[in-house]
Order: sequence, then structure tokens, then C-alpha cells
Amino acid sequence: MQRYQVSPIGKIRVNETGMFIELESKYVPALQALDGFSHLNVIWWFSNTDREEMREVLEAPQPYKKAPEVMGIFATRSPIRPNPIALTAVQIIHIDYQASRIQIAYIDADDHTPVLDIKPYTPSLDRVENPVVPQWCSHWPKSLEESADFDWENEFNF
Repeated sequence: MQRYQVSPIGKIRVNETGMFIELESKYVPALQALDGFSHLNVIWWFSNTDREEMREVLEAPQPYKKAPEVMGIFATRSPIRPNPIALTAVQIIHIDYQASRIQIAYIDADDHTPVLDIKPYTPSLDRVENPVVPQWCSHWPKSLEESADFDWENEFNF
């Protein structure tokens, strides 16, 4: 089996002033021309659940209240996966080149979570006009913006 080496470019920072992607200073030049994009795709590592036994889990017992009784891990957004990689679209609030950080509106990652890469969100490549989802989750919000006011706590079994 071929192995791949991945090195973080920074980490998520969460504090009283907000949420940030704090980059290693050597990656500041990679931020050139990011101004003008409103959103990013952040690829990050589920570091808090990265244990060998968790990587072997391939099924989850009904993680969502209206979901099937058992779901394959690839049909979930669970942090427990063969490769604990996550992808989250985030809104950019401010890019601080001097401090090597990007303030973001929200990310579902913990403080100090490793960030593997960031890419600009571009509707021509990232937006799907008419996505189809299973019936059990068809009542979920249709956008990131609508998700902020949705009662997610009522959806999960954990």
C-alpha cells in the first residue's frame, strides 16, 4: 500500500475574538490574490478522533434521527473515517497578512485542529444547482446561510 505524507499549513484557532485559520508564516505568500473571495474550502484533519481503531469503523448506527438504522461511514459526515479528513466551506471575514491568519465566520473544527489546505470557493466548481439527497435529510437547510438558524440539535442521535 502506498503511503502519502501530509503536513499541516496551519491550525484552527478559536478564542474570545472569533475563529481563525492561523497559517505557518512561510505560507503567507500563498495568500496572494485571495482578496475578493467571500468563502474558502478548508481541508482539515479530525485530529481528536485519529486513532487506529477508529479508522477501522466502516458503519455507524443511525447517527441522524431520521436516517436508516445503519449507515456506511461514507454516507455520514462523521469524524470517524478511514482517513480522518474533513472539508468545510467557510466565510472569510478578514485576511490579516501581517499576522498570517484568516478570520472566518464559523468552522466545525476544534481549537488547534490541523489545517491541511485551503482553496477558494468558486461557484463554477463548488456549487451544485440541484443536488439530490435522501428523503431522511431532505428537510435540512439548502445552504450554509440557512444552516445557521436550523435546529441541528434535534437532528442528531449523539
